[in-house]
Amino acid sequence: MLFTVKELKYVFTNHHESLDDSLAINRITTDSRLKTDHALFIPIIGDQLNGHDYVEQAIENGAVAIVWDEKEELPPSIPRDFPVFFTEDTTAGLQKLAAYYRDEINPIVIGITGSNGKTTTKDLVAAIMKTTYNTHATLGNLNNHIGLPLTILSMPRDTEVLVLELGMSGFGEIDVLTKIAKPDYAVITNIGESHIEYLGSREGIAKAKLEIINGLKEGGTLIVDGDEPLLQDIHTDDPVDIIRCGFNADNEFRLRDVDITVGGTAFTDAHGRHLQVPLLGKHHAKNAGFALQIAELLHISKEKREAGLQALAHSAMRFELLKSKQHQATVVNDSYNASPTSMKAAIEVIKQMEGFDTKILVLGDVLELGEYADQLHRSIADVISSPITHLYTYGEKAKLITENVQDSEIQCKHFGTKEALMSELNQHLTEMSLVLFKASRGLQFETMVEDIVMEQEDKEQ
Repeated sequence: MLFTVKELKYVFTNHHESLDDSLAINRITTDSRLKTDHALFIPIIGDQLNGHDYVEQAIENGAVAIVWDEKEELPPSIPRDFPVFFTEDTTAGLQKLAAYYRDEINPIVIGITGSNGKTTTKDLVAAIMKTTYNTHATLGNLNNHIGLPLTILSMPRDTEVLVLELGMSGFGEIDVLTKIAKPDYAVITNIGESHIEYLGSREGIAKAKLEIINGLKEGGTLIVDGDEPLLQDIHTDDPVDIIRCGFNADNEFRLRDVDITVGGTAFTDAHGRHLQVPLLGKHHAKNAGFALQIAELLHISKEKREAGLQALAHSAMRFELLKSKQHQATVVNDSYNASPTSMKAAIEVIKQMEGFDTKILVLGDVLELGEYADQLHRSIADVISSPITHLYTYGEKAKLITENVQDSEIQCKHFGTKEALMSELNQHLTEMSLVLFKASRGLQFETMVEDIVMEQEDKEQ
C-alpha cells in the first residue's frame, strides 16, 4: 500500500467530502489503459491528448480514486462518493504527491544528470547499492517532469536508497526535478552538446545541469566530471562538498591505466585497486568512478563494490554486444540515443577493440543540435581513422560525416534508405567483423540491428 485516502486528503485539501478514509491506494498511474489494482489515476494534459478524457477507462481498469484538474468538467458518470482530489494542475499535483512520498519514506537519494552517461551511471550506482541497501532506481529513461515523480511513487516503502536520473532539454527543468528529489548526493557525468539547440552553448548546458545543486540537501555532496573545464569553477550560495572524478592528475578520485577488451573495461581506481566493469569504453571507467565514489561515501565494502560492478544490469540498446545471424559478426548496438560527444566516444571504443580485421561504423543523424548541426556532424569525422575500415551513414546530416573523413583508406558511403545500407553491410560481415550502430533515437536504428542480430532462441541452441 502506498497511501490511504486519508493521507491523500492531507496532500490535496480540495476533494469530495464523502470519502472512505481507510481506502487503500496501491499504485499511481497516468495511463488509463493499464490494468491496475486500487490505483490512483492522475490524468495528464499533453500536447496531443488530455488524460481527463479517459477517466472512465481508468476506472474500468482498476482506478479507485482520481486527481482532477479543477478547470475540467467532471463527467456525470463519476459518483458523488467516488474519491476525487482537485488541483489547479494535475502535473503539478503528481509532482507534489511525489515530493510528499519522498519525504515520508526519506531514503538516501542519489540524483544523476549529465549530457551523456547518466543512464549508465544510474545503472552502475544502483547495481552497487543493491549489494548493501534496499534500492529503487529509475526504470528506463523515466527522468523528466512526469517520469521522475512516477519513479519516486513506485518505490517500495522499505526503500533505503533511491537512485534517480534527472533529464532535461531546457533551463529550469532540472531545478524542478531536484527540488522534488532532494538528493543527498548529486552527480554530473559530463557536459556535452545534447539540447544545445535550446540552451545556446555548452556553457548554457553546464548552467542547466548545475541546477541540480538547487535541491541538494544541506551537507550534501556533488560529484562531477573533473576533466571538464566548465565544471572546474562552481559557485553556490550554500556550502557544497564537491568531489571531482576523472583521469587528470588533479582529480580527488583519479582513474588510471584504462584497458579495453571485448569483455569490458579494466582500470585502476583512486586507491590503486584494479577493477573491471562489463561495459566497453574509457568513458565507462569514469561512469564507474562516480558509482565507486558514492559507494565509498556510503561505506560499502570493496568486495561488494566489485560484485556490484559485475552484476550490472545495463539498459537495452546502450553498447550492447551482440552477434549477427550470419557469419557471427560482432555487433555493437548503441542505438538508444546519440550526441556528438557520445558518438565520438563510441567510435574511439571501436578503434581500441582488438581481434577484428574489419571495423564498420553505421552512423545516423544526431538530432536537436539546431544551428550547430552542420559543424558538430563534421566534427565527428575528426575521430574516424584507421583501424576503422568502413563508414556507412544514413540521415540528412550524417552525410556530412561521410564527406569530411580525411582517411582515404576508409570506404565511406552515404545511403538514402536503410535497405540499401543493409544490403551493402551484409556483404562485409564475417566472423572477424565489428559493427557499430549509433544514431539519435528518432532514426530507429534498432530496426537495422534486429535485422542482422541472432535471435535469442538461436543463441541458446
